[in-house]
Amino acid sequence: MLRSLGQRAVTGSDEDPRVAELRTAVSRLRRELAALPSEFPDRVIAEDELAALAAMASGGSPEVPRLRSSLLLIAGAIGSVSALARGLSGVRDAVDLFGESPRA
Repeated sequence: MLRSLGQRAVTGSDEDPRVAELRTAVSRLRRELAALPSEFPDRVIAEDELAALAAMASGGSPEVPRLRSSLLLIAGAIGSVSALARGLSGVRDAVDLFGESPRA
């Protein structure tokens, strides 16, 4: 449920809708990761980077290079866990709302 960039958050606040989308996607993936019963070697890395993304989203104006760095670390840590693919895709889509990758 991506909002267009021109819309404001439904709450009536002046919050950037991209930040709200990022916060929602990160929260969803964190819940999915917490519910995953299996352990995997890089789980702690994924949890730490998701916590960092959540902190950036709560700050209101995240730095795009840092968002992308965290996304790469999360993707590397959980990329092979198919149960988390949809949640990871949601976080990637939310990060992409902040602009294209510098290499694009």
